Amino acid sequence: MTAAGEAHEASARATLDKAADENFPVAPFFLPRDWRDDLMAVYGFARLVDDIGDGDLAPGGADARSLGVDPAEADDPLVLLDAFEADLRRVFDGETPRHPLLSALRPTVRRHSLTPEPFLGLVAANRQDQLVRRYGTWDDLLAYCELSATTVGRMVLAVTGTSSPERIRRSDAVCTALQIVEHLQDVAEDLARDRVYLPAEDLARFGVTEEDLAAPTANASVRALIAYECGRARDLLDEGTALVGSVHGRLRLLLAGFVGGGRAALAAIATAGHDVLPGPPKAAKAHVLRETGAVLREACRKG
Repeated sequence: MTAAGEAHEASARATLDKAADENFPVAPFFLPRDWRDDLMAVYGFARLVDDIGDGDLAPGGADARSLGVDPAEADDPLVLLDAFEADLRRVFDGETPRHPLLSALRPTVRRHSLTPEPFLGLVAANRQDQLVRRYGTWDDLLAYCELSATTVGRMVLAVTGTSSPERIRRSDAVCTALQIVEHLQDVAEDLARDRVYLPAEDLARFGVTEEDLAAPTANASVRALIAYECGRARDLLDEGTALVGSVHGRLRLLLAGFVGGGRAALAAIATAGHDVLPGPPKAAKAHVLRETGAVLREACRKG
């Protein structure tokens, strides 16, 4: 392999390695090998497009070169997203994509007859991140999550062959909750990127300013606001939990991990006194496992 090829492969591995830092299991060992491969292919796509939108690509410029972007424009997320979308369309048009993570996605797309719309939705969400940096209302934020979060859950259902209108509705609730929890963990990091995912109407309701969000630690008003948004995320998780009981076997365990991971992350925020400003509160793996077990027991009782 050439030096350039090695750099591209190393960049792709660095992207996939971020799966270990997510609030939920991406492709755990207990799943069938073909499911793990397909879920990692979907994750690689989703993680890469988010890293482009957030400016978090691996150093060295290998991703931009893979996408054929002029080095002079390699720091422009909108240029990169345009090139990424063009390469994504090659996956669905039967052509050979340039980026190794999109090449890895091709067999998954063919095997499950996946359609481009959810993938394009996530690209659109990351374009929106470059142009919309504040959200006025809760409904505005939910509309953004419909692009940025629910699309991934729908891909998981498609890959596992378990899509149905009711499961999609429940999955949308879980994925939206997980997205909101991530935003709550990352308030300080997002603000450093000039983004605020707390609705302006809620900031006003709790008397919180952006100067308050930029402080080293949260005051009482910020803590109250974060607790309120955690309650909304918890309600969404509860709404979607029935998804777990609607499936069986190892898929049930995977989806329980999604819900359990969200619950554990919310508990970690509460344990921090809802002070997310010093850094994202993270749940210990043991706590995630306990919450996952509780979700499974719920599913068994109701099933």
